[in-house]
Amino acid sequence: MSAQLSRDDWKGRVGGLSYRNQAFIGGKFTPSLTGKTFDCVNPATGQVLTKVAACEQADVDAAVKAARAAFDKGTWANMPPANRKRIMLKLAELMMKNRDELGLLETLDMGKPIAYSTRVDIPGSANTVQWFGEAIDKIYDEVAPTPGNVVAMITREPAGVVAAVVPWNFPLLMACWKISPALAAGNSVILKPAEQSPLTAIRLAELAAEAGIPEGVFNVLPGFGETAGQALGRHMDVDVLAFTGSTEVGKYFLKYSGESNMKQVWLECGGKSPNIVLGDAPNLDIAAQRTAFGIWFNQGEVCTAGSRLIVEDKIKDQFLEKVMAIGQKMMPGDPLDPKTQMGAMVDEVQTKRVMGYIEAGQKEGAKLKMGGKQVHIDNAGSFIEPTVFDSVDNKMKIAQEEIFGPVLSVIPVKDAEQALTVANDTIYGLASAIFTADINKAFKFAKGLRTGSVWVNTYDGGDITTPFGGYKQSGIGRDKSLHAFDKFTQVKTTWIQLG
Repeated sequence: MSAQLSRDDWKGRVGGLSYRNQAFIGGKFTPSLTGKTFDCVNPATGQVLTKVAACEQADVDAAVKAARAAFDKGTWANMPPANRKRIMLKLAELMMKNRDELGLLETLDMGKPIAYSTRVDIPGSANTVQWFGEAIDKIYDEVAPTPGNVVAMITREPAGVVAAVVPWNFPLLMACWKISPALAAGNSVILKPAEQSPLTAIRLAELAAEAGIPEGVFNVLPGFGETAGQALGRHMDVDVLAFTGSTEVGKYFLKYSGESNMKQVWLECGGKSPNIVLGDAPNLDIAAQRTAFGIWFNQGEVCTAGSRLIVEDKIKDQFLEKVMAIGQKMMPGDPLDPKTQMGAMVDEVQTKRVMGYIEAGQKEGAKLKMGGKQVHIDNAGSFIEPTVFDSVDNKMKIAQEEIFGPVLSVIPVKDAEQALTVANDTIYGLASAIFTADINKAFKFAKGLRTGSVWVNTYDGGDITTPFGGYKQSGIGRDKSLHAFDKFTQVKTTWIQLG
């Protein structure tokens, strides 16, 4: 990334951008077969960036046909692992070479601060591609312990055609979490980015081709969930569908699978993550920093957002003051300003949704302690202040439903036992955190919390080496780490009877 670029520098670069806005099928860009398009809008200004191809059933059919032909031909699936590795490492290199461009596209497309796009999202995406590329030739098959006259081989094979349907909050990163292990395993992939944020996915297709990924192996279909997304979910020749998004939509994909070819469906869905701060937390200042980051990073548009702060009564007021003091310094700003810590909401629809929850919290009797207002930057855009509700009952709507915005619900409890009970009182189970100096309590909570990730004395820890996914209605399967290969491979047993 170019060093120390200012807001004006980034604004100056916007005019030089070239937007790729078509589908990428079979190794080339193509308009949608219906000719339909949709507006790609900058949420910070409300301005239309470009018109993007709106893919529908016929485009899905074409992409699946291209992906299946590439898979059956074996140019990628049967390529020596070392060669697939070399190509994926080249793709990661190209992503970093184009980090400024990709980061700028991400910020313009969905409103996140440019500092996070260029320093977190794009490097994280490239690292994901690199990590899975490096893993390709380090995974071994197995031989079962059988009688001496038998050899039983247990091998992993690519699943076939994989559809990845990804969200708008971390557009490129979530795409790479899906496509990287899928490609590394030898599959052909069709990526459908969210209609709110398609630009980096389309650019990625171009970089993948430049890196050497063969025609038909990686395809990108911009479009709407109810058309392109549903068509992929119901397609009879898609073998695996991997989705990140809401629990409601995840259930639709399970339904589509049952009504079509019973394709494997892997889901990373919603969350209502508890962040528990006990009276013996080792450092309340650090806990406050982690709490503020956990709820207001990325405008609260994070599936693991620590939206429920469960805190012991005896420290609640003191701790809440520390959190709100940090929040006051995180007010929304121009996403192209490198100093901005909170950018725009992804669109006006999401803004209205979050404001509806803020209104609901007030009606239910929660105490609005901070924020709660929609604001504009330079008289434009969709922005919401960091918001804090105190005296929240865990049965309230704002404590039970995923808001996906910068709204913190503070739930006071009398002791650790009540904290654990409240934390698990949700349909979700994606992530949780516990702040305590007592190692015995930490282990008790780690075992007792029904979530896929538990963080102790921090929030949102982890990297590409650790699996990510949820319990209960937060999903099925795991992203990241070697466990991700389970989603995109089939396990075969070959039993050989010897003479």
